[in-house]
Amino acid sequence: MKKIILLLALSTLIFSCKPKAAVTNNKVDNKSQVAIKGNWILSSVAYPGSEYIKVNSFQIADSKCFEGSTWKFVSNNDSGQMALTKSDCTAFTSPIKWFVNKDGQFVLKIIYAGEKAKKVRDGYVLSLAAQTQESFQLIDKINVGGKMTDVVYQFNRVN
Repeated sequence: MKKIILLLALSTLIFSCKPKAAVTNNKVDNKSQVAIKGNWILSSVAYPGSEYIKVNSFQIADSKCFEGSTWKFVSNNDSGQMALTKSDCTAFTSPIKWFVNKDGQFVLKIIYAGEKAKKVRDGYVLSLAAQTQESFQLIDKINVGGKMTDVVYQFNRVN
């Protein structure tokens, strides 16, 4: 009987001590985030090494419809706005919530009509790259035929 109790206690200890892994780091990189504050245009979408693929970005529209879209980032409350305005694509406008974490990840939630930001549980985690005062890139990784491929969103500041 003592062996069973000891075994149960030991197995409970082993399973309860397993560390929980976070999906993304929640600690904000204030420097990167403040540098993104302002108005931006998404000037291009590229797929290095795979130019002949079709991507539905953020489950909204074809990635090429995002070219020319306008984005406003407000860093003090992690909010903003995005608008697709390309003439041969369906128009789309939405508020967003976002932040840049200490791992260099850009975390984005798109808030659809009638939703409250705190109720939205799904979002997108992209890598932040090539950040300057005038431009930055967001890089998404997608699976194309079993091979991970980058989708590079190039942003340029609107003056």
